[in-house]
Amino acid sequence: MAMVTSLVNERPVVIFSKSSCCMCYTIKTLISNFGANPTIYELDEHPEGKQLEKELRGLGCKPSVPAVFIGEQLIGGANEIMSLHLKGQLVQLLLKANAIWV
Repeated sequence: MAMVTSLVNERPVVIFSKSSCCMCYTIKTLISNFGANPTIYELDEHPEGKQLEKELRGLGCKPSVPAVFIGEQLIGGANEIMSLHLKGQLVQLLLKANAIWV
């Protein structure tokens, strides 16, 4: 978990993704459309991608991508992000993490 933890520290939004994943693309687009500038790690292009994916699974990410961290906290994957968005809570999380401003 050390690699994932070090990558998400002090960044408002971090998304672990795979470049060929359509749900990852959707989540990255959704969050970016709110004005956030997420830090994105494409596991299939990252030199330590396999290790990162293993750590994400260890944190309970199934499937391992997309894995979204907001304010250094694991929020979850596509289902969790879409659920928060539909409830109107995603913007509040982004605001609280200083990822976007009004």
